[in-house]
Amino acid sequence: MQFRPFVYDAMNRQVPVAIEPMTPQDAALTDREPLWQTSWASEYLANEDYEKYAARVGDELIALAAYEILPTTLVVHIVYMEAQPESNPTLDGGTPKYRGIGRLLIAYGIKLSIDSGLTGDVVLEAKTTSLAKHYEEDFGAVLLPTFQSSAPRYLIADEAAKRIFFTYLD
Repeated sequence: MQFRPFVYDAMNRQVPVAIEPMTPQDAALTDREPLWQTSWASEYLANEDYEKYAARVGDELIALAAYEILPTTLVVHIVYMEAQPESNPTLDGGTPKYRGIGRLLIAYGIKLSIDSGLTGDVVLEAKTTSLAKHYEEDFGAVLLPTFQSSAPRYLIADEAAKRIFFTYLD
């Protein structure tokens, strides 16, 4: 079995995706029109402990994600993930060019966990209440205890992680 990443286009067709390490050129694209929600050249995302990946349909950059492999806690932390402006409902508001980007980037975090000899579990923060609801309802995420000042942190593990990951196995 192989991991075969994909997203859906506006016609609801599966489109293959290539996921590769993010380059400085990928980060620079986020500061050009159309502007991404976040500059991936920022100091926060420049952290050397983060593994950063770019997702592409052909030559088109459709998403970026930063992961932190935490072997002492047996999880991969999805630090940040973002879709291109044309597929980001926060920025565009219309019909996204590609759908399923978030699910794919979560699945890739699960893959990184498995490839790192961990259990396939991932944690991520919900930056909005609608994302929190989405993580719970669509991905089976479980809310973890948090400190008062932090964003809600979720765990995707066990059967929920398997359901997501198996979507991309061929």
